[in-house]
Amino acid sequence: MDKIKYNLFLQILKEELVPAMGCTEPAAIAYAGAKVKSVLDTTGEQAKRALIEVSGNIVKNVKSVTVPNTCGLKGIEAALAAGISLGKHEKELSVLSEIKEDEAPIVANFLKSFPIEVKRSCSDEIFEIAVSLYSDNHVAYIKLVGDHTNIALLKLDDKVLIENDKALPKKQADRSLLSIESIIEFADSVDLDDVREVIERQIDCNMAIAEEGLKNDYGANIGKVYLSGDPKNVKVRAKAYAAAGSDARMNGCELPVIINSGSGNQGMTTSIPVIVYASHLGIERDVLIRALTLSNLITIHLKTGIGTLSAYCGVISAGAAAACGIVYLRGGKFEAIAHTLVNALASSSGIICDGAKASCAAKIALAVESGLLGMDMYYHDCQFYAGDGIVKQGVEATIKSISRLAYVGMKETDKEIISIMIDD
Repeated sequence: MDKIKYNLFLQILKEELVPAMGCTEPAAIAYAGAKVKSVLDTTGEQAKRALIEVSGNIVKNVKSVTVPNTCGLKGIEAALAAGISLGKHEKELSVLSEIKEDEAPIVANFLKSFPIEVKRSCSDEIFEIAVSLYSDNHVAYIKLVGDHTNIALLKLDDKVLIENDKALPKKQADRSLLSIESIIEFADSVDLDDVREVIERQIDCNMAIAEEGLKNDYGANIGKVYLSGDPKNVKVRAKAYAAAGSDARMNGCELPVIINSGSGNQGMTTSIPVIVYASHLGIERDVLIRALTLSNLITIHLKTGIGTLSAYCGVISAGAAAACGIVYLRGGKFEAIAHTLVNALASSSGIICDGAKASCAAKIALAVESGLLGMDMYYHDCQFYAGDGIVKQGVEATIKSISRLAYVGMKETDKEIISIMIDD
């Protein structure tokens, strides 16, 4: 692989595999609140009220999820209150990570006394968070667009501090150069010292929260339910551990996860099944690191055409990519990985995203099951063919079909999901 593309792939991994505490959309709101509070603080005046305007997909992904370190609070107001009152904007998506246990009640008390108005954004942006923070004589304003920490506009009163054309997007690496063939080439040839730190961090963080989810009571305990069926079966454990991480994360666990494509659930689904299989198969650590490099980049490749948020459940892509990582552990090359991916995507594409909440864990288990089915099909000389529904000739053409389905075809579905969710 040429040096330019090699460095590009490294940059993509470093941009995407970052830590986050709790669901990333509430974390983005908390980050916006903490950042705009730091701007208002420069005036010496105290914040008196806030207005937050969010796109429909933010409503969907924040409405039902627990905000970490808030004594179980949920929703947009809670996330913003946490960010304004105790958040550290320098920590970005780990903005709430330094809240101490005895400080958590401060958020609830702040929320009771601090007026927060919530409005739906009028723009067509899928991902948009705008916060206006008012004191007696000043107003600080922040707008995040397109990505969880991408500041499109930051200003104090009429003074613009950051504007879109002056602030480069957080994610700069060109993802259009990703392909299954090039990802396999990179995974095979990468100097492990270049990726070891970021992948090892993912292994440590994501397995820790999976184990926590199996140990304690979180949400609907999907991971525990799966594991109770046949705990010695590696397929069961792969699904159970991945689901358990989501059980914990969606329901207030304060452990960080390493995300993928802006999502902790996708980060866990991409990685945990591969780690479980590597342990079961007795795979050496260096091979596991290469397999996770591959599964992470495949998830990113799939999500690039779909977008950060949509009506298409993102863990479907991650579950298919995880199966590809497991195939890599078993010595599979392009043919095995491509067929596994197509088989998996043909089986489960179209599962809807109806926001972050406890049932995400069940969808993760289904996504991993679909990926493992795709793998088993290949090893039994079975496959889906071009013309079977949305399957096209070749893996890249099929990926484009999925992107079209999710990004274009499901736009109206997304609107209807949001309408159903906010129609109380």
